Amino acid sequence: VQLQASGGGLVQAGGSLRLSCAASGLTFSRYGMGWFRQAPGKEREFVAAISKSGGTTSHAQSVKGRFTISRDNAKNTVYLQMNSLKPEDTAVYYCGAARGLYERVNEYEYWGQGTQVTVSS
Repeated sequence: VQLQASGGGLVQAGGSLRLSCAASGLTFSRYGMGWFRQAPGKEREFVAAISKSGGTTSHAQSVKGRFTISRDNAKNTVYLQMNSLKPEDTAVYYCGAARGLYERVNEYEYWGQGTQVTVSS
């Protein structure tokens, strides 16, 4: 199983980025997908998750109204659209695959390698 995250970069506060996570080696439509982030010296934290069909989503309170998770099962890809970025959003962003829609790290079976997002003030 491989989860390949991409789309990170350096952006000014108020800007936007779109992260992608391409999955292979698993039946994508049978997995809930999630995005987490980890800043230096902090634990990995939940950002957003989406159900197998894409019909249900969950977003952390800190990103609600700014970030949107979506998926395309035909392309085996999950996305995270990030708008109105803030310096506190700076972190390595990881995508994960789980058996359902979960917000806890330990529910995820597979993880991508992470993509760095840096927001300058």
